[in-house]
Amino acid sequence: MSPIPAPTRSRDVVFTPSIKAIQARKGSRRLFARLDESRPWRTRISPDLATFIEAQTSSFIATANAQGQPYIQHRGGPPGFLRVLDEKTIGFTDFAGNRQYITQGNLAENSKVCLFLIDYARRQRVKIWGEARVVEGDSELTARLMPPGYAARPEQNVLVTVSVWDANCPQHIPQLFTAADVADLTSRIESLEAEIERLRAEVRRTLPASTIHVA
Repeated sequence: MSPIPAPTRSRDVVFTPSIKAIQARKGSRRLFARLDESRPWRTRISPDLATFIEAQTSSFIATANAQGQPYIQHRGGPPGFLRVLDEKTIGFTDFAGNRQYITQGNLAENSKVCLFLIDYARRQRVKIWGEARVVEGDSELTARLMPPGYAARPEQNVLVTVSVWDANCPQHIPQLFTAADVADLTSRIESLEAEIERLRAEVRRTLPASTIHVA
């Protein structure tokens, strides 16, 4: 097997010669070649991306072992459990779980990683490619990354160095809301309904009965 050339443009991190060949065969290569020149994928975390990352409560991390066997693991927590440490680094605490350690084992053999973040309510998704490493026994880093007051036991930490990222269009993303979102909306509706009823009662008290017509 011929070695894959080192990336020369940001999209080359993802668009290997094999992928480019398929794009050419299916007619999209010319478009992406133009985008390589006019709108390359970004290699540093922008302020907008940092805000998006730290607002998430759910994420997926994809790894592969030395044989190429892929694995996707879910990671979740309160907003801020994913922490942007600088314009190239994302960190999070790895909470104690089922003790399979598949992601950690894969990273020991192959540091390549992809983070997939999706905000269903706003129909936004972001893909982040990079390299990751597990950091054990660093209490100072854990204190920095562990969400305050979160009921989980920190076991270790993961640091992701960003290579490139891209934001997708909202096409085909179902619009879903969390239980917290629904509870907040329900509370706001109840508050508005109570205010409407209060205003109706006020109108009834201040106007003659013959002039009142409140829908």
